[in-house]
Amino acid sequence: MFKRIFIILIATFIFVQYVGTSHGASSDSSSDNYLDHYKDAKKLILRAKSLEEKNKVDRATKLYSKALGKLEQAYKTDRNNPDILNYLGFTLRKTGKLKEAEKYYLTGLKIKPDHNGINEYLGELYVNTNRMDLAKERLAVLKNCNCEEYSELKEIIEKK
Repeated sequence: MFKRIFIILIATFIFVQYVGTSHGASSDSSSDNYLDHYKDAKKLILRAKSLEEKNKVDRATKLYSKALGKLEQAYKTDRNNPDILNYLGFTLRKTGKLKEAEKYYLTGLKIKPDHNGINEYLGELYVNTNRMDLAKERLAVLKNCNCEEYSELKEIIEKK
């Protein structure tokens, strides 16, 4: 009899722990939420780039600002994600906040020095601020990546 009660108590305890853990995981959406912010920001950035190509710069800038807000929310949860840092730098650069953009790019490079996107966009920032030596350093990092980031940055540097 004692053995049965003991087994029932253990089974109940395990069941309560399992339900509590799975329920807690579904109600704690902060990690999912930050990913949603990041994904939403990427969509806004793609739309803004498309508008920019159509010379609709004002509308694009508004979308970059919205994306920036979502990325700032994602960054509150994950401060060590180089992709978030890359897009933070990108949206800040696109909204004219170049010094702040540079800080996020450099932080991202501390985490992942060979990040293609950060190296390209930081190189573009350096071109736009007439720091060609630094832009060429970013290009050198990308030289062996066999990626579009290299060719795009190279073209921008050559046009200057």
